[in-house]
Amino acid sequence: MSTQDRPRPMFSRYYARLSERLDAEGLGALRAELLAGLTGQVVEIGCGNGRNFAHYPPAVTGVVAVEPEPYLRELATRAAAGAAVPISVRPGTAARLPLPDGGADAAVLCLVMCSLPDRAAALAEVRRVLRPGGTLRFLEHTLAGTRGLRIAQRVADATLWPLLTGGCHTATEPVAEIERAGFEITRLRRLRFPDRRLTQPSTPHVLGRARSPRP
Repeated sequence: MSTQDRPRPMFSRYYARLSERLDAEGLGALRAELLAGLTGQVVEIGCGNGRNFAHYPPAVTGVVAVEPEPYLRELATRAAAGAAVPISVRPGTAARLPLPDGGADAAVLCLVMCSLPDRAAALAEVRRVLRPGGTLRFLEHTLAGTRGLRIAQRVADATLWPLLTGGCHTATEPVAEIERAGFEITRLRRLRFPDRRLTQPSTPHVLGRARSPRP
């Protein structure tokens, strides 16, 4: 076991089953949109059980996928073996990526920022491993646009929601945090997912792209 492992035995097994259903409900299409057009060397932070792997386009020459949860990392390793692009799954945390400076052309954050204890440190690491002008792709929960749902998000975050969802906090503002980290947002879409069920604290999402600063 790695010193950076963050075991969540109950949540990881629940998430592995849930992710298949969510992909069938439309998350799979969002993953494809998230990764469309990527090229070169990519780092994926918090890859979970590897559900993104099938959607990497052939112009990607390699992916380093980092995951701190051991059970999910094992599933991701199996998924990587069947992927169309070379993928290496490694232990590690978002705040301490096992990668050299400036070696990645792109970074991917997919439904992971909500559970990070220090998002600023994680984004600083993303900047470190990206080449100048590299791209950041993100699909994340976000703060709701209506007052009532924002209140529900904050109540959920302060009570049982993080305990049931692997540390997820829904009342986050990933776009603002990405900009504070020095990235330039180049594309952004706000959406509801799932959009065919009752609204939950986790329903509001943002899907976008950002550019790492040049010297």
